Amino acid sequence: MAACAPTARYARRMVKSAVPVVSATKGATRLDILVGDITTLEVDAIVNAANRTLLGGGGVDGAIHRAAGPELKRECASLGGCETGSAKITKGYRLKAKHVIHAVGPVWSGGNKRENELLRSCYATALDLAAKHLLHTIAFPAISTGVYSFPADRAARIAVGAVTEEIEKAPRGLKQVIFCCFSPESAEHHKAAFAELGLS
Repeated sequence: MAACAPTARYARRMVKSAVPVVSATKGATRLDILVGDITTLEVDAIVNAANRTLLGGGGVDGAIHRAAGPELKRECASLGGCETGSAKITKGYRLKAKHVIHAVGPVWSGGNKRENELLRSCYATALDLAAKHLLHTIAFPAISTGVYSFPADRAARIAVGAVTEEIEKAPRGLKQVIFCCFSPESAEHHKAAFAELGLS
């Protein structure tokens, strides 16, 4: 793994409002674990742990819709929903983030309904959308670990593994990827995933 500091051109675009719990590099991309409120991050895109309607819900989904304002729901209503494992992009409206990437994670059903594959696909699809829209900084919540009951430790390994594999395969111009955790416990699962992958 080659470590590389971000170029001065993009360094000013990185999140400075929260101190990372852990930071690492993968190629030219910095990976950070934060504990905080994803709706407050000033990045090119935050990822929403959305449901298939894209019209808002509880947890992170509801918080993002409330912070973005009603314009977000109106744009989401025009998108025709989204399949599990996929993602769609909108503007950020009243958020500090320029865009919201709505990723629909799987509901945990014991692990025999392609849950791992579908969760990994959320991360890969979100990164592809970021590249298509020339975005350089992106923040992910712990997708599917709330009311969808995906085991948090397993989800963290899939999240970190998917992001690092995708960056290694195709960096996509990403300068910073943030794993924005809602609790210290969630951050610990992501830290463990970093350690397993030799990132820390």
